[in-house]
Amino acid sequence: MKSNQEYISANEDKFLDELFELLRIPSISTDSTKKEDIHKAADFLVRQLENLELTTVKKFETPGNPIVYGEHCPHDDRPTVLIYGHYDVQPSDPDELWDTPAFEPTIKDGLIYARGASDDKGQSFTHLKAVESYVKTGQELPINVKFLLEGEEEIGSPNLVPFLEEHKDLLTCDMVLISDTAMFEEDQPSITYGLRGLAYLEIEVVGPNRDLHSGVYGGAVENPANVLCEIIAQLKDEDGIIQIPGFYDKVKDLTEAEREAYEQLPFDVEEYKETLDIDAVHGEKGYSTLERSSARPSLDVNGIWGGYQGEGAKTVLPSKANAKVSMRLVPDQKPDEINKLFKEYVESLAPDTVKVTVSEHHGGHPVVIDLDFYGLKAGAQAFEDVYEGEVLFSREGGSIPIVADFKRVLGAESILMGFGLTSNAIHSPNENFSIKDFYRGIRTSARFMELLPEYSEKKN
Repeated sequence: MKSNQEYISANEDKFLDELFELLRIPSISTDSTKKEDIHKAADFLVRQLENLELTTVKKFETPGNPIVYGEHCPHDDRPTVLIYGHYDVQPSDPDELWDTPAFEPTIKDGLIYARGASDDKGQSFTHLKAVESYVKTGQELPINVKFLLEGEEEIGSPNLVPFLEEHKDLLTCDMVLISDTAMFEEDQPSITYGLRGLAYLEIEVVGPNRDLHSGVYGGAVENPANVLCEIIAQLKDEDGIIQIPGFYDKVKDLTEAEREAYEQLPFDVEEYKETLDIDAVHGEKGYSTLERSSARPSLDVNGIWGGYQGEGAKTVLPSKANAKVSMRLVPDQKPDEINKLFKEYVESLAPDTVKVTVSEHHGGHPVVIDLDFYGLKAGAQAFEDVYEGEVLFSREGGSIPIVADFKRVLGAESILMGFGLTSNAIHSPNENFSIKDFYRGIRTSARFMELLPEYSEKKN
């Protein structure tokens, strides 16, 4: 009988072919015309789970996109791990900036290029294949597993929290395993133990009831685009300090130990600038680049528009202008409180010559996981066994809002076992994922399942 690791080695080509089949499905949750593809991706995963001979496999319909669930819990005395992932992806546009078609997976220089390759189809698929490595070799699965695969993560998971609350008993677990983050750098195993939260809002400035001739009306009627720029300019000062009154009141300061830990991480700011083709970094005064990008709050304009944007010139004074603004949050900031502070501040800056409306999009709470958690320790050992190197622990600047909800609703900590890299261009043209890390991800997941009962006993 083959070992599970031998099975993984013998089936690498098959695993890659199956991943490519999933990557070819344009399951874009932000595009209402892709509903059929959303269901196609969900059905593909249902078939994959059924192939794992799980006790239960079910496709749950929601008011939005379906949730795929599966479980196999043969043990009364071993940990139960809820494996979470998402099968929806970001839009591929601008398609002309892709070197190869976004939904036709292409291998180049050891990388898989496709939308969803890293975020999150490729990473979450590693855990299905890890379970398969036990099932198909006739070995007993070392732990209890439950799969929760959703199709709305890229639009804020509007139906996932209600699903958690409604099916709390079904989803009971000791921990949640998520692979939707990045390692610190290539060949450097690392586990993310902290995520920033998110508050995402939109500003709309409305002036006259129609676009006006800028020669006839310019200087006599307020220009909404000008007002919007003036408002945005007052959100931060030249030192990168956010100017919203009360914004920092609940920010939990970094301890000296945490700051020292950041200094130990392998990070080259010159290489960072070169990679991004910038001459200088910028951010909140008094903090390092890594601290700014993962452990301090931030505010950024994600999109801004208004007036004529076509080819050539059109001399108009736009009737309205809009901007989307995201704020990344840290402990102990709360998105609803930050939303309120943002609205009040923007409204205080608005002149009476225009109408300003601030509307909320999605958000999420920040999370920091206890480094002494036994699941985290088992994950670190699994990484070290497969990657043959010491694991690093780091905080990440991105947000996975559901992590806080797993803790709140299920009382479960999350293990953020990412196999991607920050250079994978997620959400951008030419998204990619290393074939080597796809395979190592499967091996690490399988090893984690093997180690977890041992670490659970040590905890007790």
